[in-house]
Parts: sequence; structure tokens; C-alpha cells
Amino acid sequence: MPTMMTRVFLAVMSAVIVATSASATSLQQIARLEEQGESVLQGLGLVVGLPGTGDSAEDLIVARPLFTMLEAMGNAPGSLEELAEANSAALVVVTCTIPEGGARVNDRFDVTVSAINNAESLAGGELFLTPLRGPLPGQGVYAVAQGTLLIEGINPVRARVREGAKMVRQTPGWRLGPDGTIRVVIRPSFGGWTTSQLVADTINQHRVGFTETAIEIARAVDDRTVEVRVPEAERGTPANFLADILSIRFDPSLLDLPARVVVNEREGVIIAAGGARFSPVSISAPGVMISTLAGAEDEDRPAAPASAQVPSDDEEGVTGRVEDLLAAMRQLNLPIGEQISIIHQLDRAGALHAELVMD
Repeated sequence: MPTMMTRVFLAVMSAVIVATSASATSLQQIARLEEQGESVLQGLGLVVGLPGTGDSAEDLIVARPLFTMLEAMGNAPGSLEELAEANSAALVVVTCTIPEGGARVNDRFDVTVSAINNAESLAGGELFLTPLRGPLPGQGVYAVAQGTLLIEGINPVRARVREGAKMVRQTPGWRLGPDGTIRVVIRPSFGGWTTSQLVADTINQHRVGFTETAIEIARAVDDRTVEVRVPEAERGTPANFLADILSIRFDPSLLDLPARVVVNEREGVIIAAGGARFSPVSISAPGVMISTLAGAEDEDRPAAPASAQVPSDDEEGVTGRVEDLLAAMRQLNLPIGEQISIIHQLDRAGALHAELVMD
């Protein structure tokens, strides 16, 4: 597919097409295991090697940790006053987000570094070895962070260290209950009794089948929680069973949600539900132009190197289904980042007839 300024014309046509299986949604896209939520590690550290743009060590809040660092390295100053002229270090808060899947020893993650005192800039600095603890008191150290800072954006006192955190301890993961059950938690964007019951029914049908005598292994506990009983024969090594359950696919139109488009940028997932629609409009994204037209393509426009057609879902041909637009963009192999950009532009233009939810 051509890349630079590829012109793509998506004509909203009156023909009706059947949705393909590519629009199906897997359970892991709308839910997670109960103990596998995102978590944040944090620590208080020092950025060193700054070209005179750090904190003034006249401030004791900076002098004390700097003194402690030098002392641990075998070069303790005689007193805090000896550090008064130092301005090549800055006191910072270091945070690291652990994804839903959790972390194992030696995994690496990006860290964010933010100055908390009066440093002018962190550019050119190096994060000194910093222990990262869980957010609750007494959780202990889970990772250590260090590395060269990269300033992102226009804020000179906020930076990132790529893969700067190294795990020294595994984060808590999912576990079976005493009765061999595990809970699947539906994401807030999809929560509702209809969704939880659909998930429970789908798991039962997928795993057990439709016989009247089959024992159900899943039940809806509330509007966002489904309890799943792991078969006794698989409780010793339940990973394959859980992978099978989370990979179950179903039609998102069955979720019975209000018109909504849910975008998860971290996972690169876009889900249209509740009959989400859009109006004909010209939009653009980096390297791509998309023109949605009621009727046929505009004869005055040059032929597109790559094109697709999106059907209209009403007799007047004035709106199209977002799920068909997504299918057309997948057909053209548009990167997920460009697809998300296009959805954003539809929303900003008022052409997206659905709630846009950033998950």
C-alpha cells in the first residue's frame, strides 16, 4: 500500500453487505481477570549530571537525599553545608505503570520522571538508581529504575526513561478461589447486566455446549463481574483453560449498549457497539485522506490508489455504520494509529453519531 499522502475514497453506497467475522470481538478486549488490573509503582529519586539547571542544595529537602547518596557511595560530605553550592542534581518523583498482564522478574518498563522542587530543567540528566515501591504502605520494592532522561513535549522538568525500570519482584497475579473459581471483570465502558449475562452465557455455550444436563461453569455476579468455575481436572494448570475462555469471540452488536465507539490506544483496539453510525464527511489523517460521499465517488476527484466502499445503513444513504468503516480501513491495511486518528476526527467534526470512549 502506498504510504505518503495516499488518497483513499470511502464512498457511502446504498448496497448492503454482510458483516465479516473480522468484526467479532474477543472476551479479552472487553474484560480482564479480577486481579490483573493496571498498577503503578513509585519512588523518590535524584537526577544527576545536570548542567547547573538542578535544584539548589541550599534547600535541605534536596541536600539530605544528596548527602545520603554520596554517603552510600563512600564519599560522605562533612556536613550538609558543603552541598550548598550544588545545582547539578534534582529531586524527582519516579512512576512506572505496570500493565494489566502484570510483570515478572527482569521485565522492563518505561518510567516517568517529574521534578518536585525548583529545578529549571532535567535535560541532559541521568536518573540515579531509584527503588520503586507499590502505592500502598508496606508493599515493598518491586523494581529499580535508572537511565538517561528523554524530555518529551515542552515541559523541561518532566521526562521519560525508556525501559528504565527493571523488575526485581513479581507483581501479584490472578489466583483461583478456594472453590476453584476465578472472576472475569468487564471493563467500565461495556458494563451492564446485559453484557455480564451475555458473557456468562457465551462461556457456558462455548465450554459446555447446549445439552440440558450440562453443568454451567459461568454465572453473572453483578453488572461487571462473571464468576467462572475452572474444571477440577484443569485446576492444577489452568492457564490453557483461561486462555481458551478469554479468546472466545462474539458479535459486539449483541452487547445491547448505547451507540458507542470504544478505543483502547494501549492495546490498539477499536470496538463499535450499539449501532454506532457516522455522517458523510471529508476527514484527514497523517499521510491519508478519506472522503465519505453519499452516492457514488466524485468524478472530479482523481482515482485513488487504494479504495473501499462503505455501505449506507438507511434508505436515504446519509449515514453509515462505524463497524463497516472499520472493516474498510482494515481491508486497506491502515495502521491502527491512523484508524484511531480518523475516528477522533469524525468525533471532532460532529459526524460520529455515538459516544467516543477512550479506555
